[in-house]
Amino acid sequence: MEKLTAIIPTFNEEDNIQRAIDSVAFADEIIVIDSFSTDKTVALVNKNTNVILLQREFDDFSSQKNFAISKATYNWILFLDADERLNDIVKEEIIFNLKNSKDKVAFSFNRNFYFMGKKIKYGGYSNNKVLRLFHKKFCKYNGNLVHEKIIAKGNVGYIKEPIHHFSYKSFKEHVLKVQSYKELQAIELFKKGKKATILQIIIKPKSRFFIHYILRLGFLDGLVGFIIALTQSYGIFIKYVTLYLLKKGKK
Repeated sequence: MEKLTAIIPTFNEEDNIQRAIDSVAFADEIIVIDSFSTDKTVALVNKNTNVILLQREFDDFSSQKNFAISKATYNWILFLDADERLNDIVKEEIIFNLKNSKDKVAFSFNRNFYFMGKKIKYGGYSNNKVLRLFHKKFCKYNGNLVHEKIIAKGNVGYIKEPIHHFSYKSFKEHVLKVQSYKELQAIELFKKGKKATILQIIIKPKSRFFIHYILRLGFLDGLVGFIIALTQSYGIFIKYVTLYLLKKGKK
């Protein structure tokens, strides 16, 4: 079987990191790439003698992940966020495909998303496909500051069993993370010469709420679906206000 390096990016993940490490214990090498956590993350990682700890100042998601890939011993890479989990079935699928799928350079997964103790089935959070298992000679992150994607030069397979994503321990964490992501997206748009109008600031947040809550059936997830749709709407508001201020030189 092809040997596998599992990589886990972290920043202040003391509540999650050990379970994430346990999820990838079947890998031949485990690397944690940490952005200088200020909690107990590093101490917890160092208790695992089979884990390599790398620390690097965070600049953007693509650069952080590509750096970790460059330090991997093996060609096949599995990325797992600290708040994600793999069950035994998905591990078996990964092992089977590393043994048998010689024509593939990468594999995508679906993710089951959990928020505030509830599995989210609607609102655009179901069937969330991510490419996380790949051969590093044929794949690389695309350079996006946020919502980075793997560019694969070759055939991409599919792992049937989903990754379980236990994102956001609290409502506050959800809001802060959405705000951080949208600010990075605004910076990315600004670098591309894009600008925001007052009309976009007014209309686009309302449009995003309608998409998540109505068109993608977020209302079927009850109050949690409403909270997610509203938070996504707020994120779009932050994105376009930030872009507007950057253009005005006030950010």
